[in-house]
Amino acid sequence: MAEPVAVHIPRVKLGTQGLEVSKLGFGCMGLTGVYNTPVSDEAGISIIKHAFDNGVTFFDTSNVYGPHTNEILLGKALKQLPREKIQVATKFGIASSDRRSWVINGKPEYVRASCEESLERLGLDYIDLYYQHRVDQTVPIEETMGELKKLVEEGKVKYIGLSEASADTIRRAHAVHPISALQMEWSLWTREIEKEIVPLCRELGIGIVPYSPLGRGFFAGRGVVENLPSAMTNIPRFVGENLEKNKKFYQRVLDLAKKHKCTSAQLALAWVLHQGDDVVPIPGTTKVKNLDDNIGSVKIKLTEDDLNELCDAVREEEVVGYRTYSGAEACTWKHANTPLHNNSPSA
Repeated sequence: MAEPVAVHIPRVKLGTQGLEVSKLGFGCMGLTGVYNTPVSDEAGISIIKHAFDNGVTFFDTSNVYGPHTNEILLGKALKQLPREKIQVATKFGIASSDRRSWVINGKPEYVRASCEESLERLGLDYIDLYYQHRVDQTVPIEETMGELKKLVEEGKVKYIGLSEASADTIRRAHAVHPISALQMEWSLWTREIEKEIVPLCRELGIGIVPYSPLGRGFFAGRGVVENLPSAMTNIPRFVGENLEKNKKFYQRVLDLAKKHKCTSAQLALAWVLHQGDDVVPIPGTTKVKNLDDNIGSVKIKLTEDDLNELCDAVREEEVVGYRTYSGAEACTWKHANTPLHNNSPSA
């Protein structure tokens, strides 16, 4: 299997607004525990610094991770790193979550308060990329974006992003202020954004940041060769008969990985990396070995035939079970429209 080696991680433009990041980012969520036990501050800071020392400069967090403790941890690590070389992405919008029932808030006053609080926790003067984590389906997107635009004008936010937003919401938001990045779930077995959302992003010059690019760890063996964390037993794709039927996809990718002399996780991540120069996945991990493996995926070169072979191995229509927690489907992009604003062209 591929051993950690010095890998050059290229820098890419995330969208056409000027934000430049490392081609591979790091998702910090797991450091403070979601599917796993939180790591110590010392361990978390160490893995963030290790990522930076190996070329990763784009770090993703959110006010809801912890909640709050993830931003605090990243803030501690940032004190030991050169701020001007780091791109920090954080998010607002999920006011509370127990995974089954989410409270979403896109009101302007909440946007501003969340930004101020995140800046304080992170110990920063500005946020490089500020996402609406989930779309508030009760608040016109123009109102939310109007406040975000003010934060950009005040220098507290450099670039604006959306996560799990519908095509209509993306277009309307972009008309208020350019969107630099869209964060969506995208992996070998979660490809529903490819027909509508990806082309729209490219039309508007919006970069794409895939979260869970390893299928929530499935292509690294989670639920197959590793025990499934109890926090994931509410995800239909990982439950009972669904999981048994889905295990074949891991085996197929593992078989192909042997041909490429890499791990199944590296091959699955390489597939995402090859989806375009405007695509920057943000895998997360709490283990240095896994981080090194993820970084190693950058050097894997896949031909068009290789990519097609992987697509054939994991056909979306054969995957059994929905991709996210039962009860959270209503917060995903296909449902993420907002009421018309008084100033909307269609109003």
